[in-house]
Amino acid sequence: MISLTDSQKIGMGLTGFGVFFLFFGMILFFDKALLAIGNILFVAGLAFVIGLERTFRFFFQKHKMKATSFFLGGVFVVLIGWPIIGVVLEVYGFFLLFRGFFPVVIGFIRRIPVLGSILNLPFISAYVDKAGESNTMV
Repeated sequence: MISLTDSQKIGMGLTGFGVFFLFFGMILFFDKALLAIGNILFVAGLAFVIGLERTFRFFFQKHKMKATSFFLGGVFVVLIGWPIIGVVLEVYGFFLLFRGFFPVVIGFIRRIPVLGSILNLPFISAYVDKAGESNTMV
């Protein structure tokens, strides 16, 4: 089992609550307050999990500046009160930032018994294979 430090455990909790608040905020018709809390908790949790310095290095790499500007710009737009536009910007930035991790995640999900069977269905498999291809390095 993976050994986590106390700050990493706190970060996992913050990130989990952040994802919960983001999801709940979208379900409740893009509630500004829930989305803002979710954004703050998610970014803070990420910093706790991987460390402050590594978080800055991840977000502010030269080839990820476009993705970072969309993601953090979306967070800012949500915080000033335009939740739908902000979430669209965040989602686009999130996919640009983390697209290098998608092949790993898809490979992991394919090994889970029920989900792997679903991902291998003929009409779903083509989309998953395309999403699982990686032509860029992390």
